[in-house]
Amino acid sequence: MKIAVVTGASSGLGREFVRQLALLEKQLDEIWVIARRRERLEALRPSSPVPLRVLPLDLTAEGAVDRLEAALAAARPEVRVLVCAAGFGRMGSYQQVPRQQSAAMIRLNCQAAVEVTQACLPWMKAGSRILEICSTAAFQPFPYLNVYAATKAFLYRYSRALARELRPRRITVTAVCPYWVKDTEFIPTARQGSGEQAVRHFPFASLSRRVVARALLDSRRGRAVSTPGPVCTVHRAAARCLPAGVLMDVWELLRKA
Repeated sequence: MKIAVVTGASSGLGREFVRQLALLEKQLDEIWVIARRRERLEALRPSSPVPLRVLPLDLTAEGAVDRLEAALAAARPEVRVLVCAAGFGRMGSYQQVPRQQSAAMIRLNCQAAVEVTQACLPWMKAGSRILEICSTAAFQPFPYLNVYAATKAFLYRYSRALARELRPRRITVTAVCPYWVKDTEFIPTARQGSGEQAVRHFPFASLSRRVVARALLDSRRGRAVSTPGPVCTVHRAAARCLPAGVLMDVWELLRKA
């Protein structure tokens, strides 16, 4: 049995990945969808041409990845595609984002992504693909998004290193680094709390369907990094050339505009 595994599948980019994988990846027998909210996962079934296996897991909870490992061991599938899309952010200064929220970002954006990836790797073969959903925030330090940007920098570096390690197995790893995406829950969730005015505008924000379509195309092409849009492509190039201090100065101007 050939499957795809998608975390964060109940909303946003994760949900769009489920939709497009079901349409484009003709070899899949099932898509395993993972998120906390069972009812949202169940709501994906009617529109999916590929059978879905619903795994309602809070990936930050003790034992959640153990349950995924047990399900994989019982089914013994071939994991053709893994998409780690679970994650969230909080905007605000170090004083405005509670330490519990910072810790939760680290657990979900970093630890859970690594654990799920390691749980799935034994079930992957040559030609399998991993997409780790990073962010253009991975390319530089971001004041008032400091922990979120740091978690995405971690995931970006992990993805690049893992891609090199998996070359002999012919398994590709793509770090997907989008700019703001306007039709997901990320921005309203990130603005919750006292830091809601830390970033005032989100110009040139992308659409999830375009981000996912480009990410899947780049993954099929074996690219290590996907910058699905002109803003994140320019940002990546700028981060290679300009000092971090200059990039942060530009960010300060943009976030206050």
